[in-house]
Amino acid sequence: MSFVALSRSTFRHASSSVRFFSTSWRVQREYANVLVSRPSPGVALITLNRPKALNALNAAHFQDISDAMKEADEDASVGAIILTGSERAFAAGADIKEMKDKSFAEAYTANFLADWEVITKLKKPVIAAVSGYALGGGLELALQADILLAAPSAQLGQPEVNLGVIPGGGGTQRLAHLIGKSRAMELVLTGRIIGADEAERWGIVRVVRGGSVVDEAVKVASDIASKGRIAVNAGKEAVNAAFEMSLAEGLRFEKRLFHALFSTKDQKEGMAAFAEKRRAEWTHS
Repeated sequence: MSFVALSRSTFRHASSSVRFFSTSWRVQREYANVLVSRPSPGVALITLNRPKALNALNAAHFQDISDAMKEADEDASVGAIILTGSERAFAAGADIKEMKDKSFAEAYTANFLADWEVITKLKKPVIAAVSGYALGGGLELALQADILLAAPSAQLGQPEVNLGVIPGGGGTQRLAHLIGKSRAMELVLTGRIIGADEAERWGIVRVVRGGSVVDEAVKVASDIASKGRIAVNAGKEAVNAAFEMSLAEGLRFEKRLFHALFSTKDQKEGMAAFAEKRRAEWTHS
């Protein structure tokens, strides 16, 4: 979670350069703290929208994020999901005012942050498109995504130590897996904020240069959404298993998923299309 006070600024929608398509899809809910749109067929774009607080994450905001992402995950017309913020801030952290007076008993009894792992429970691929600040809880939210793209303006960090706490939404664990013990220790113990270039060298993000990070996220998401959904979901499941299993267990799991896909219509269609030199027509079945 995060905990850095930053000057407030006028909100600029991160997806302002994206062309929005009018597609037929089920009626969606409207949310107070997020904007939901469809910039391309098969792609759901969820934009954090607490402009006066630089998208700081309070309980109501996070509930909207969770509900919007679950709705997109359950929508059969969606093949990939993008999560973004504004050009100024993806999410500047958690809302300090909301948590500063909590006691240990309150946090422990309510299992505070127990629902933080919402993105990791989604079946469909999630792309985080980060501009500006992604600090503390904001970075922890982005780190849950399957693909993390960043604008050159991105500033990433886990500055919780400056507030007398540590990351509580997965920051210590995901960073250690992603960039190793020494670099994770440096970020967590010093609270240092790093820029996009350094984050890319460390393997946290891919920096998008010469264009909009949201446009690039839409391009990647559209490519993913154009594939057979069952194979995409299986690929995500297999890669995630690499972080939970030994190599031997992971290889067995991968092989079983590979074998299982031979029972799908998409496998028959995909291989037939390749042999016949034509474009596959996926039925996601």
